[in-house]
Amino acid sequence: MNKIWTLTKKELKTFFDSLIAYILLVLFLGVTGFFTWLPSGADIFYRKQASLDSFFLICFWSLFFFVPLLTMRTFAEEKRSGTIELLLTKPVTDWQVVISKYLSSMIMIFIALLLTSPYYITIAKIGNIDHGATLSGYLGLLLLSSAYAGIGIFASSITKNQIVAVLLSLCFCVFFHLICGTLANTMSGTLGNIFNYLSSTTHFEPMARGIIDTADVIYFLSITFLGLTGAVAALSQRKLKD
Repeated sequence: MNKIWTLTKKELKTFFDSLIAYILLVLFLGVTGFFTWLPSGADIFYRKQASLDSFFLICFWSLFFFVPLLTMRTFAEEKRSGTIELLLTKPVTDWQVVISKYLSSMIMIFIALLLTSPYYITIAKIGNIDHGATLSGYLGLLLLSSAYAGIGIFASSITKNQIVAVLLSLCFCVFFHLICGTLANTMSGTLGNIFNYLSSTTHFEPMARGIIDTADVIYFLSITFLGLTGAVAALSQRKLKD
């Protein structure tokens, strides 16, 4: 565990030593803040309700882009610079390396969501907000981000180009984010049910409304695990080639 935490701190330092972390945080807060508070047809004042439903809807889309951009450099940059060879020769396992990159990404995402807490505090002062539903919505955002982080880290582990990594990640994410939901609406029977289950919208929307179902949690964690397992497999394959 000490090795994982040491690697995680190294990753976080790398994030904050560059402008990437600051630019992504400003963009994320700027986009979510603009569409949550300023007139946009879906803002809080348009809905006239003491809830963060509009914020969760905006985050559902903004995280779709934010997380792949955040994770694109996790392995791709290491491969491009050649530091991956040095890292893999250290007395750490592939899983420890992958988990440390996952944890550093999730800490960054947590910080981004934590910086939106003034929205929650402001709405709570304006009206009677449903605190349980709000916390459930934030949990949903973290789980959604976790799934996309797993996908992003896997995409970054199979290329040395950050642009390719983010495009691959977006392609994988769009399957769960859009394609599955669209196919579920156009199909019926078993296939329709399968695509409906695979759609991230199906599992996120109940949590945004305050409903926490074990099946939804398992769905997001399963995608996370598959993504991280794929990244470990990619590292193992690289070792075999070397």
